[in-house]
Amino acid sequence: MVHVGEKLSEERIRRGLTLEEVAKATKIRASFLQAIERGEYKKLPSGTYVHGFVRNYARFLGLSEHEILALFKREYEEEKFVKVLPDGFARQDDFSLSKFKIAQVLKVLFLIFILLLAYILFQYRSAIFNPLLSVSAPAENSVVSSQKITVIGKTDPNATVFINSIPVLLDKDGNFKKIINVFPGKTKITIKSVNKFNRTTVIERSVEIKI
Repeated sequence: MVHVGEKLSEERIRRGLTLEEVAKATKIRASFLQAIERGEYKKLPSGTYVHGFVRNYARFLGLSEHEILALFKREYEEEKFVKVLPDGFARQDDFSLSKFKIAQVLKVLFLIFILLLAYILFQYRSAIFNPLLSVSAPAENSVVSSQKITVIGKTDPNATVFINSIPVLLDKDGNFKKIINVFPGKTKITIKSVNKFNRTTVIERSVEIKI
């Protein structure tokens, strides 16, 4: 199918005219004439002006205005149809940009999901995990010369600690310190931390008391 721009361009070249010469004679910008020849109607003003440009260009070149305008109308209507399609169908660059934006949105949504999941796990970690518990004293298999042993450790602030089944007070950070009485010889000290969901962590220390 022959396009309007091709017919105009071929006739102009056949007559040995440049775009600048046609522009000077028709009072139409050379850039507009070039856009018409290339069928780049997006670079032109509104439809009314383009219609006039094409008619004047055809008239100047001695071509049939009726034929040229009929071809132009069909091409211009097709161009407008393309413009109303989704951007992804109209221009590959826009489609790539759209994909980039979608990817960015998905990344943000994924990040929000991760943060929400982390928040839920943090809030309900006590129902899923056993409470943290560490005992810094006494050391395992330590030998002491007193029947009074100081037990020092740390656990979750909201947990309850028992040393040999005796409850122990915690400070706001979950630290505890308790002095217990033991009998001479080898003994085992059991430290147990229990949270509100009855999740339990137990640490045992074997100690030998030599008086």
